[in-house]
Amino acid sequence: MIGKLTGIVDSFYDGFLILDVAGVGYRVFCSSKTASKMPAIGATASLWIETQVREDHIHLIGFADVTEQQMFALLGTVQGVGAKVALAILSALSPNEIQMAVMTSDGKAFSRANGVGPKLGTRIVSELKGKIGVLGANETMHVSPINSEIPVQNTAMEEAISALSNLGYARIEAGMVVANVLRQNPEVNTSELIRLSLKEIGKGSL
Repeated sequence: MIGKLTGIVDSFYDGFLILDVAGVGYRVFCSSKTASKMPAIGATASLWIETQVREDHIHLIGFADVTEQQMFALLGTVQGVGAKVALAILSALSPNEIQMAVMTSDGKAFSRANGVGPKLGTRIVSELKGKIGVLGANETMHVSPINSEIPVQNTAMEEAISALSNLGYARIEAGMVVANVLRQNPEVNTSELIRLSLKEIGKGSL
């Protein structure tokens, strides 16, 4: 089973790239975000690999970092999310944004990805709640400092996000700002959290 490949970037295509490893060209499917992190054609690149074996094919799926690979695996646990849809989501949203969308029940955020409608977005949120925020290294995932230090049920956080959403800010981005402020000020009340979040937004954080 292939876990990682290092080779020369041969060419880029829609949804995959060719990586030349010792003269063998491997077709590696990847998100657009991973593709954008790859060096120019002719340069050396390393990709973490997820090998998918089916009756009619063997696909190699590549990731620029382990966090994206772990999020891909997590998305794959959701009913109706296969490799193609998971890569589409990872092309539209970063692991941090996926995490925040789940934490704030923002199913609409997943509609940014091709092939993901409102029903599937809601299902992703429902099935991943409880998994994101309590995950660790290796077989599970630690996405960012946003996670387990801030419970999803935090009333001040939810109310602050709702307040910012009512002011016209996108829920997922507002959630990331509020979570960052709350992490630095864990004892803050709702009104103060909203004030500090707006101040953070004023600095260009959103």
